[in-house]
Amino acid sequence: MPSVPRWLVDGMNVIGSRPDGWWRDRTGAMRALAVQLDRFAQDRGEGVTVVFDGRPREIEARVEIRFAPARGRNAADDEIARMVAVDDAPGDLLVVTSDADLAARARAAGADVEGAGTFRRRLDALEPADG
Repeated sequence: MPSVPRWLVDGMNVIGSRPDGWWRDRTGAMRALAVQLDRFAQDRGEGVTVVFDGRPREIEARVEIRFAPARGRNAADDEIARMVAVDDAPGDLLVVTSDADLAARARAAGADVEGAGTFRRRLDALEPADG
């Protein structure tokens, strides 16, 4: 039986792929991405986990939301790389990032990688759930 891909998303990398003023409302940008990821997961029937940098925030979503346990530069990247490294089936993972170092680490551990801009276009192509 073929495996179902699981997406592991570098949240701030996807958010930052579009300079739409997200930095003025970081929490709002995270929530908006979570809504899009919910729609994506429902449409595809695939698992999605998003990892964000920064302090944990209250974000309701059906997809799994994680915040990097450490702080500082590359905290989410390090958490995503750790998650891939300990996964029982890293070949089923698709890591979404445009960070070259994280992409290399993910590939070395057996995951596939899709760029944040390409993934953002996938999200944009989905119709809103109510429309």
